[in-house]
Amino acid sequence: MRVLLIEDDVALGEGLHQALGREGYTVDWLKDGSSALHALLSETFDLAVLDLGLPRMGGLEVLRRLRQSGSNLPVLILTARDATDDRIAGLDAGADDYLIKPFDLAELKARLRALLRRSAGRARVLIEHRGISLDPSTQQVTYQGEAVVLTPKEYQLLYELLSPPGRVMTRERLMQLLYGWNEEAQSNTLEVHIHNLRKKFASDLIRTVRGVGYLVEERP
Repeated sequence: MRVLLIEDDVALGEGLHQALGREGYTVDWLKDGSSALHALLSETFDLAVLDLGLPRMGGLEVLRRLRQSGSNLPVLILTARDATDDRIAGLDAGADDYLIKPFDLAELKARLRALLRRSAGRARVLIEHRGISLDPSTQQVTYQGEAVVLTPKEYQLLYELLSPPGRVMTRERLMQLLYGWNEEAQSNTLEVHIHNLRKKFASDLIRTVRGVGYLVEERP
């Protein structure tokens, strides 16, 4: 779950970067609109948290250009602008949600989980597939009714492959989603995580698509 945080307030940005990281998100953080738009158009993210009052390019312009590019990336506006006209402008520009500063961190996390569910086409909180039950709100995972202990990266990888199953995920995209810009990973790190997930669930859960990436079959 890779998030692009676009916020020029350093104290708030550092706090959100740490808090969302503890929730298992891979968080990349930019402080101006121009850099953010370039990243949004050139890289892969699961969602974006966007301030409006940004240097170099305002948040609304970033959002308009993102939507003009055809992207349907979930975007939550996080701003101190609380006037009704500002909310309407943000939503009309293509925002999926709008949260006013100051805000409750627990509410922000809940809204992000809801955006991820909607973007994956899921109404239910739980992700269930082939005996696996994954709860994004608690990050608890069970297999055939028994709790399974996963490392943070194993959890992120399983979540991405099951959201939803049936998609081939390229190696490059998975590495971006798991590590972003801020973490270095060895060349075989992804393969090690895949191996561990196969051991903890089923050897045939994750199929290697040679030369492309990995796939969890859509079949039950």
